[in-house]
Amino acid sequence: MLDRWFRLRENNTTVSTEILAGITTFLTMAYIIVVQPQVLSGRMFGQDTGMDFGAVTSATCISAAIATLVMGLYARYPIALAPGMGENFVFTLSLIPAAQAWIETEVQSGRLTPDATTPWSIALGVIFYSGVLFFLLSVLGLREKLLEAVSPSMRNAIASGIGLFIALLGLQGASIIIGTPSQIVKLSPRLASPDVIVFFVGLLVTAGLYSRRVPGSIVIGIIAATVLAVVLQWGVQRMPALAENPVVKESALIQRFTPAGQVFSSPPSMASTFARMDLIHALAPPMIPFIFIFLFMDLFDTLGTLVGVSEQAGFIRDNRIPRAKQALMADATGTVVGAVCGTSTVTSFIESAAGVEQGGRTGLTAVTVAVLFLVAPFFAPVIEMIGSYPPITASALLIVGSMMMKNVVKIEWQRPAEAIPAFITMTGIVFSYSIADGLALGFITYPLVKFLAGEGRQVHWLMYALAAVLVVYLVLAKAHMG
Repeated sequence: MLDRWFRLRENNTTVSTEILAGITTFLTMAYIIVVQPQVLSGRMFGQDTGMDFGAVTSATCISAAIATLVMGLYARYPIALAPGMGENFVFTLSLIPAAQAWIETEVQSGRLTPDATTPWSIALGVIFYSGVLFFLLSVLGLREKLLEAVSPSMRNAIASGIGLFIALLGLQGASIIIGTPSQIVKLSPRLASPDVIVFFVGLLVTAGLYSRRVPGSIVIGIIAATVLAVVLQWGVQRMPALAENPVVKESALIQRFTPAGQVFSSPPSMASTFARMDLIHALAPPMIPFIFIFLFMDLFDTLGTLVGVSEQAGFIRDNRIPRAKQALMADATGTVVGAVCGTSTVTSFIESAAGVEQGGRTGLTAVTVAVLFLVAPFFAPVIEMIGSYPPITASALLIVGSMMMKNVVKIEWQRPAEAIPAFITMTGIVFSYSIADGLALGFITYPLVKFLAGEGRQVHWLMYALAAVLVVYLVLAKAHMG
C-alpha cells in the first residue's frame, strides 16, 4: 500500500530510508518549536504580546503537522512545513505594533471600545486572509504572475535583509549587542556574563556541527546551551560569592531562567488562541499592506524551497515541477490552518533539503515529520524552560540568519537599477528595526529607480500599484501610528 501510494520503487527508495530522511528533516527544523512561541509571545524581546506561550507551542506543532501531512499525502513531496522564520518576526515586531497603534487611534476617536479586539487577533486575521489569497492564487493558477512581479534581486534582498535582522535579534537576545541613550547599538561591556557564555557555547557547537553537515546541528546546539545553563545556574546557587557579583546577579540566567520540573506533560491548550482571528478589523486600511506583504513572503519562501528541493532531488522535468499546484495548495492550507490555531504564516522549510540529502524522495518523508510534530507538544515543560531564556536560542538565530544571507550573492549588483533598491530594502529592514517598513521602502524605491533609469517597462504593473499603496501607508497610516 505504501509503495503504491508513495511510489517508493519508482523513486528508488525504501520505507526505512524515507523514515530516516523524515527524522533528519525534523531534527534540522525542530528549533522552530522553541523559537516560535518565544517570538510570538514576545518573550524573546522582553515584552508581552498577549499570546500565550503554551498555546503558541501547540499551535505551531499542530499546524506544522497538518500542513506537512497534506504535503506528504496530497503533493507527495518530501517537504516539511512549519511557521516561517522571518514571517514570525514581521508578525510580532511590525504587524502587532501596527495593529496596536490602529486600535489606540480608533479608541481615541470613539470609533472602537478598548475591549473590542486585540492586536494579536487582528494580526491572525491578516495571516488568515493572506493564506486564503494564496490558496485562491494557487487554484486559479495566478501565482506565477504574482511571483514575476517582484524581481529576483528584490526577492533575494528581502531574504538577506531578514537574515541580517534575525542575526541582530540573536545578538541582542544573547546580551552581546546592547543599546544606550547615547548609542543605538554597541558591544556589551559584560562579556563575562553567564548569558554570553551560554550563547557562545551554543554557537560554537552549532556552527561546528553545521559545518560538518551533521543532521540536527541547530537542535544539538540548543540542547548543549540548555544543559550548560542548568549547570551554571546550579553552580552559581552554591557559590554565594559568585552569586553576588553584579555581572552574574543581573544576568538573565539568574533573573529569568527557570529549569523544568519534569520532561513530559499534557500538551498545552490552544483554547486562548484557537479561532481567535479578528477577520473584521484585519481589513482596516492600515492592515491591507500587511496582507500582501505576508502573501509575497509566503510565495517567495514556498517557491524558493520547492525549486531548491526539486533541483536537489531531481524532480524537475522539462523545466517544470510536477504537482507544483498541489504543493502550493498544501502551503496555503498550512497558513490558513495556522491562523486558525493561533500562529503566524506556515510555509515550506528549506531544511527539507537535509532529508533529501539523506535519501528522502517521496511524501512518506513528510508524513514522518508530521508524526514527530504531533509528538513534540508532550515535551512542553522542556520547551517552556528553553523559551524562558533567550541566550539558549540566540545561536539558532545567528545560524539561520547566515543561511538567509547567502541570497545576497544572487542580487544583480552590476545593475544599479536593481542593486540600489535591493540595498535599500536590506538596510531598511535592519536600520528601521522593522521588516515591514524595510520592505515598504524597497517596494516604493524599486519602480521609481527603474523608471528613472529608463527601465520602467521592465517593472510589472503590480509593483507600481503596490508602491502607491505603500506610499499612502507610510505617509498617512504610519504617521498616525507614531
